[in-house]
Parts: sequence; structure tokens; C-alpha cells
Amino acid sequence: MSDTVYRRVLSFANARLWKLIHVDILLLGSLLLLMTGGLVVLYSASGQDMEMVERQILRFGIGMGVCLGLAQLPPKYMRRASPALFVFLAMLLIGVLLFGVGAKGAQRWLALPGGLRFQPSEIMKIVMPMMIAWYFADRQLPPKLKEVLSVLALIFIPALMVAKQPDLGTALLVAVSGIFVLFLAGLGWRYIIGAAVSAPAAGYVLWHFMHDYQRQRVLTFLNPESDPLGSGWNIIQSKTAIGSGGLYGKGWLEGTQAQLNFLPESHTDFIIAVLGEEFGMLGCGILILSYLLVISRGLYVSATAEDNYARLLAGSLTLTFFVYMFVNIGMVSGILPVVGVPLPLVSYGGTSIITIMATFGILMSVQTHKRAR
Repeated sequence: MSDTVYRRVLSFANARLWKLIHVDILLLGSLLLLMTGGLVVLYSASGQDMEMVERQILRFGIGMGVCLGLAQLPPKYMRRASPALFVFLAMLLIGVLLFGVGAKGAQRWLALPGGLRFQPSEIMKIVMPMMIAWYFADRQLPPKLKEVLSVLALIFIPALMVAKQPDLGTALLVAVSGIFVLFLAGLGWRYIIGAAVSAPAAGYVLWHFMHDYQRQRVLTFLNPESDPLGSGWNIIQSKTAIGSGGLYGKGWLEGTQAQLNFLPESHTDFIIAVLGEEFGMLGCGILILSYLLVISRGLYVSATAEDNYARLLAGSLTLTFFVYMFVNIGMVSGILPVVGVPLPLVSYGGTSIITIMATFGILMSVQTHKRAR
């Protein structure tokens, strides 16, 4: 891109109109690019189910409304509300454990009037970094040991409640969203090295608290061929689909693994396998590049934020979005265990889409509510 074109794009992105309505056009454009590509892949992955695509469009519309609505709210109001929101969500998580609604062996929802259900753990992915950023906002950084221990308690108590539901994937994202704030606050290397050294012991303890199906996922990750027609089926078919796509893919709607129903959950957790089979490595590369555009813009917003609260919150939300992407691609390609994390803005979903769009509304708020200098 030439300097002239770059200046024109930047001028358009910084136009007064976009600032007036608190929209970061570069971030919005990257999100729309991801959504559009996601709908194309979803149409194929769903077996050309236009009704499913229309529901996804509706959810994108709701998510966009949430995004633009939060963008109008200055970060100072989010900061004030952070402790109350955290306490409220923690109480809801306790409510889920006591009288939540179950489905498929998991108790993750609260029943609402009209037959609706609400999953508090999804909102905790946003509220957790808000709370930790609030904690560090007016403190001297880097944090001291006492502060690190206090923050770890704030992070892991809600994360353990989510894991108890059980929902290991969401618990991971809740914990990571808080840990990223701690890391961005300037966590000392001695703490990082200490955590790395103690990780094997922590993993050993965690193994004994895991459910049988969660242990099976780890064993399947280590050797999927041990049960090719059972627990290893999904990952074997997924790697087969991705590998068979080659460089350019078999063509849209021409993938055999998804179209002939060899690939389970092809429209949700394993949707990138459909992309890899039909559009090849080139298509996967374009998707990853689209994600990197979103992530780079988010990191820019964090780096140029006006205060510690906005900087820590924006950085954590951006890095958590990266974890969404990395974990899903990693588990589908066989380099990570399957933990049930959807591919953001591509997989078919409801609450997760709205939650992700809410995070970008916060990023837009941080970027567009800066005081004139």
C-alpha cells in the first residue's frame, strides 16, 4: 500500500463522523470481513441450510447492536461499574451451581421467563478483565507479591466455579482473560518462571479433579488412533479434511468430509476443517490474516489508551480473542486437546457471538473516547 493510499485510508478512518458515533472504522471493517467469510463457510458446513445462515445473520445483527451500544459508553463508567458487575456475576455463577439448568450432562445456564436461558460464564469472560483492570488502575505497577496473590484469588475462584459446571473451555478463557491483565500490569519474570516450573505439579493435581470425559479428551489428543471409531473420530476426520484440501482446496461446497457428514460438529467447533478442505491452505491463511488484522488493531488501541484501566482492559480483551482463535485452530488441527471453544465469528453460535462483539464495543469505546490533545 503506497503512502498516499495509506493516508487516505487513515483519514477516512479518523473522519469526524466516525468519531462522533464512536466507531473505529478499521476495527469495524475487519470484523465485517470476518463475519462475511464466516457466513460463506457456514453455508457449506451446515449442508446449505439457509435457515441456519439467517439465524447467524440475526445473531451478528444483535451482536453488532451490542457492540455499537457499548462503544457509546465512556470507559470511566465501565471502570466504576466493574466491582459491582464482578460481584453480581459471581453470585450468578453460584446460582448456576445451586439451581442451574442442565443439558447434555452440563449445568451451565439459568432459566429465564419465556423458556429462555442465560449463561453467566460467557459474560464473566468480559467482566473478569474489567475487575482486574479496575484493581490495578490506581496502584503502583508492577504489582507486588501480595497484590499478585489477591488477583490470582479473584481470577481462579470464578474460573473454578465455571469448571465445576463443567465447562473447561469457558473456564480456561475466564482465567486467561484475568491473567492477561496481570501480565500486562508488568508481572515480574520471577513469578512467570515460578508458574512455569510449578505447571507440571498443577497439571497433576488438575488431572485428579477432571471429569472422565475431560481426561479422555487429553488421552485422545495424545493418541487419537487408539479409538478411531470412538473418541478419536472427530480429530481424525478433522485432520483428514484439512489435509485433503491441499493448497487451494477442493472448491466451495465440494468438500467430502463435511458434505457427506464424516465430520461431526462441522458448523460449530470444527468449522475450520470445512474451510481447509474447500479452500485449502490459502483460504486458512486468509482467515488467519483477517484475525491478525483485528488483533493488531486491538493491540494498537491498548497501546494508545489514556490510562491504566483502559490499557489493561483493551489489551486483555484483544489477547483473549487471540486465545479463542488459537485454541480452536489448535484443537481442530490436533496440536491441542478438544475443549469446546468455537472459532470466533465463524462458528455457528449465539451467546459467544454477542460476547465477542461486546468486547469489540469496549475496544471502540477506549479508542474513540480519548480526550483531545
